Amino acid sequence: MEPVSPADVKAVRAFNRFYTQRIGVLKRYLDTDFTLTEVRVLYELAHSPALTASDLAHGLELDPGYLSRILRRFEAQGWLARTTAPHDGRQSLLQLTEAGYATFAPLQQKSRDETAELLAAVPAPARARLIAALGTVHQLLDPTGAERRIVLRDPRPGDLGWVVQAHGELYAREFGYTSEFEALVAEIAAHYLRKFDPQWEKGWIAELDGERVGSVFVVRKSRTVAKLRLLILLPQARGLGLGGQLTDACLDFARAKGYRKMVLWTQSHLEAARAIYKSRGFQCVATESNHAFGHDLESETWELRL
Repeated sequence: MEPVSPADVKAVRAFNRFYTQRIGVLKRYLDTDFTLTEVRVLYELAHSPALTASDLAHGLELDPGYLSRILRRFEAQGWLARTTAPHDGRQSLLQLTEAGYATFAPLQQKSRDETAELLAAVPAPARARLIAALGTVHQLLDPTGAERRIVLRDPRPGDLGWVVQAHGELYAREFGYTSEFEALVAEIAAHYLRKFDPQWEKGWIAELDGERVGSVFVVRKSRTVAKLRLLILLPQARGLGLGGQLTDACLDFARAKGYRKMVLWTQSHLEAARAIYKSRGFQCVATESNHAFGHDLESETWELRL
């Protein structure tokens, strides 16, 4: 575990103070008679019926004694019913009554309304950035619990510049490539933009939790041959099958357009990419030794009959 700077700690604590005050958790929840913890217990009971008290305490990381007092209050109000657990007669299953659901429903709606009001004050373009940033915080603090949002979309203005930058940075860092490689990618990107034929060519930008993490393009080599170009995936997006999804998108497009063959050019040391190509049926049909990008390389041409 890496050491944390006092400045970083201060920044997180400052945000916590700001946000807890902004959403009103320093007082009674949404100006009701409930605490935030009580509403969270109601939420879990409403959305996960047949929980035991131990399940609830573990899931919310609550002190069992504190939770027990909350549950007794709910029972006294007629909001909670208990039934014997069929798997263990010593435990009870907790379930909201009709009165419990009737109590929780307006609380949930009020929370939704206040959140919508909070977001409405943020301009739409900035709102998308905000939601993406929240997803990033969730994923970084809880990598196993946050739901990952994967999107393959059409390129937009500025995306090809990012593709060039991503290639230049990644290949320099991981393989020691010189700026010669970045120049080559820039030439390919510029040609794609200048000569783009939407009838026969297409590109995809992969986003993970709202951030660009990958790309791939299909360009027309001839009437019957398509070429796969500029496949890249940043390290934080690896292991999710995104490289395969990008490649499959190219193949699906090429087949739908009636291309008979897809070709690509790669290097022998790019093992992850070669594994994707091989698993899709591509075959290496030619190799060439050359010195490029500051290294002695073995270039490869791969083909797939569609």
